[in-house]
Amino acid sequence: MVSADIQPILDASDADKPLSKADMLRIFSVFAREGLTAPRLPLEAGGSGMAMLDYGMVYEQLPPVVAIALLSHEVSTTRIFAESTDEQRERLLPDLIAGRRICCTGSTEPDTGSDPRGIKTRVEEKAGKLVVNGRKMWITNGSISDLAVVTCVGAEGAGAKSAMRRIAVERSESPYEALEIPTIGLRQGHLSELLFDDCTVPMENALGETGDAARVLTLTWNINRPLMGLSAVYLAQRALDAAIEYAGVRKQFGRLIGSTQLVQERLADIATAVETSRLICYRALAESDRGGRSNGLSAMAKRYATNACLEAVSLAMGLHGAMGTSRELRLEQLYRDARMLLVPDGTNEILALMIGRELTGFDAFRAPKAG
Repeated sequence: MVSADIQPILDASDADKPLSKADMLRIFSVFAREGLTAPRLPLEAGGSGMAMLDYGMVYEQLPPVVAIALLSHEVSTTRIFAESTDEQRERLLPDLIAGRRICCTGSTEPDTGSDPRGIKTRVEEKAGKLVVNGRKMWITNGSISDLAVVTCVGAEGAGAKSAMRRIAVERSESPYEALEIPTIGLRQGHLSELLFDDCTVPMENALGETGDAARVLTLTWNINRPLMGLSAVYLAQRALDAAIEYAGVRKQFGRLIGSTQLVQERLADIATAVETSRLICYRALAESDRGGRSNGLSAMAKRYATNACLEAVSLAMGLHGAMGTSRELRLEQLYRDARMLLVPDGTNEILALMIGRELTGFDAFRAPKAG
């Protein structure tokens, strides 16, 4: 699938510019053919009903720049399914599952990242319509999206406490502006800022019960995090493959560098990082399949894998000497892409606090209540 259908599209495009919408739709048609656009949905709902461990094994084989686009799309589709009525599912899901439309989720904002309770984008009901105002930042697929699942806050009645709500905003009917955000890596992807300025949405596009959004976010994040870790494994594995090949042909001081103790130690360190990262991500996905509480394990998997694999790519670059810094070998691209993975679905600093909370029972995010 990758070598025949996806990699040629990536290779034929500028490595430093986002892929065209047409190219992304071609890639999504491949994902749909392979049952990857809705792996978490049951068969009766049009999904593939995959075990998450199986999904992870497939996901690991995908180039991260398109894997993350797939993740944004399929998790948005999952959230729609989890919070929608039968009518909404019949209307919104078929084109997303078929890969004919591309979806994204808009949660993070300029001042709100890891704490979704700080969301400021508002939704109000006016004249029988929903009106959305606000900005969303760091949205994967934002600029190529046909539909955005937007997390908002709104007050239900005078003096009521604001609660999160999720709205399915269809771009053709409720236009919103999307601006590309240039980044250090994953440059063929689409990371965007979304602007909603009195964006009018039909009432029937409100998803779920008011207040359910945070629970659904948590459930999907627990799978997203080890998947993100497996994208780091993809990059580190390719760096390892390149390092082994180079060690077998590069000579210094009259001998192949692969025959020296120091180079063999470096290769052993890189290989160990790849294998341990892969296994902890698989374990987190298997725990989700068993229905266990995977909050801490999923955070641990993503944090460990992205850190370990970034270091592994750096070691592989060093083993190549000056060639490791050249654009010709593309190791520097692996490093830039790996650095991007430390941020999505929880920064590694936030993930450390999640792990600590699971271990101690104390919440370091917020000050303890007085008394």
